[in-house]
Amino acid sequence: MASTSVSRVVHASPEAVWNLIGGFHSLSDWLPYIPESLSEQGGRARRLTNADGEVIIEQLTAYNLQGRSYSYAILQAPFPVTGYLSTLRVHALPGRPEAAEVQWSGRFVPEGVSDEEAEALFAGIYRDGLDALAAAIETR
Repeated sequence: MASTSVSRVVHASPEAVWNLIGGFHSLSDWLPYIPESLSEQGGRARRLTNADGEVIIEQLTAYNLQGRSYSYAILQAPFPVTGYLSTLRVHALPGRPEAAEVQWSGRFVPEGVSDEEAEALFAGIYRDGLDALAAAIETR
């Protein structure tokens, strides 16, 4: 099993960041790579369409409002992995109420690619996503 994790400090309170990203169906509000998110299974799954028109179906596996985190599994995607499980989490920074650390991590089993290639793919997705989040939150 391979894994990767990316963190970024965002210049907004943890509450403001969570208000933007904490909804399982809010990816399209801050992630340009995902222009469309449709709720399925009574809100427990989301059908995403990426910028290339490819479909990604993800299922919510855990949600922690107090801990400002949620985890999800990919059920269908154009990625060379199986068994994908990811967590998006917002951390408060001691002594810095105007900033938060956002961590996006995942683990998965590469298929047809090396662990390093799969890890680099998702590290890039997470890094670009957190950069987009910072830009979105800082312009609000």
